[in-house]
Amino acid sequence: MTLTPLHITFGLYLLATVVIGFVAWRSTRNFDDYILGGRSLGGYVTALAAGASDMSGWLLMGLPGALYLAGLSEAWIAIGLMIGAWCNWRYVAGPLRVYTERSNNALTLPDYFTSRFSEASKSLRLISALVILVFFTIYAASGMVAGARLFESVFGLPYAQALWWGAAATIVYTMVGGFLAVSWTDTVQATLMIFALLLVPVIVLLNIGGPGEGVALIRQVDPTHLNWIGAGGVMAAVSAAAWGLGYFGQPHILARFMAADSLKTIPQARRIGVTWMLLCLLGSVLVGLFGVAYFQAHPQLAAPVEANPERVFIVLAELLFNPWVAGVLLSAILAAVMSTLSAQLLVCSSALAEDFYHGFVRRHAGQRELVWFGRFTVLAVALLAIWMARDPDSRVLGLVSYAWAGFGAAFGPVVLFSLFWPRMNGWGALAGVLGGALTVILWKNFAGSALYEIIPGFIIASVLIVLVSRLTAPPPARILARHEAVHDELRAGGY
Repeated sequence: MTLTPLHITFGLYLLATVVIGFVAWRSTRNFDDYILGGRSLGGYVTALAAGASDMSGWLLMGLPGALYLAGLSEAWIAIGLMIGAWCNWRYVAGPLRVYTERSNNALTLPDYFTSRFSEASKSLRLISALVILVFFTIYAASGMVAGARLFESVFGLPYAQALWWGAAATIVYTMVGGFLAVSWTDTVQATLMIFALLLVPVIVLLNIGGPGEGVALIRQVDPTHLNWIGAGGVMAAVSAAAWGLGYFGQPHILARFMAADSLKTIPQARRIGVTWMLLCLLGSVLVGLFGVAYFQAHPQLAAPVEANPERVFIVLAELLFNPWVAGVLLSAILAAVMSTLSAQLLVCSSALAEDFYHGFVRRHAGQRELVWFGRFTVLAVALLAIWMARDPDSRVLGLVSYAWAGFGAAFGPVVLFSLFWPRMNGWGALAGVLGGALTVILWKNFAGSALYEIIPGFIIASVLIVLVSRLTAPPPARILARHEAVHDELRAGGY
């Protein structure tokens, strides 16, 4: 294979991420550092690490592909996500940062639940960790698919080979550097992603003659592409907007809040993170929508996108830019894939090392032992995700939506009630986690409804939390006292 500027750019980017991993290795002294970075992230890194770990390959592939295929009605996903992300930063980030530190310095979400709800601690830790492993393996598989699609396009590799190459660099720097490597690379990757998502739609619009001409070309293809309510009707729009509910239960995003260096960091991080997300989502929507116009004006170039709409960003980058610039732009997809995949692998590793191994198997395991066990589990979960992603017909957005709903329904209501309702107890939390997760699985596989499964899952989990907590004994006095102390600290900090 002849090396091109695009290949060289890609290779340099991959090399840089691995170097960052080995630099982070030198700063990783114990398991706390490996899993949560020693709670040392400043506002800028917290914001961009949360954003990059959130916006996976679906931001540059799945969402533009959905807009290309169905039109503006799919933009409700972006609107719902913006509202959900702002609420998560405003109402969850600060309280969770304080509560997890006061809850025996909890390093993971199951660890926090265990300390917060002592009545059902063992069952809750076990079930929560299982939910993380099940849905994050599905989520990680979506990242593997997105990376494979990218390596297929750039290097002309068969899907099976592209799958392994797409995963390799992420596995290396996550295993070696842990949370610090993931967060530092996320900051670089978030910058690359916003650059690409602002530049590509601008060049597309210039190429087709501006927004007015673009809208006219879209109407020629299908006027309904410009309707806010598509063929699925109001229920489809509600289901798309309901993606925003998922934010409250995503362990890889919540971990960034927990890792902030102090409560004072959160407001600055919120402003940076929400602005970054708004611009990225806007760019993604415009790529998908005006990609329709571009290929209407150049139908002879449309074949790769018609075969797979999720490649619309990749094809536009290759067609419209110098190979050196295209290499940078396509590295943004790799950045999106790697940032979220690394966060997912690390959370799975945390669940296995802290909540299974340390919690049940080796209670007196040393810090070095836990770090190395965490590294081993990163590799194990990655291999399982690769196996799940082996089908070349897998779609990124479909895999993401299932996992997103699973976490949102299983953990979202539990996190919200745990932070703001002192009467909630461990049995209510356990019922919420189980009820939300099972509802998503059953609704997805058996309901046959167009309604996004996160909605019934979130509602049923919330109802179960309240009912079971009311029907069982209230929390112990020390738990209630800690809840009040957390909110005293929050009020003193301006929350």
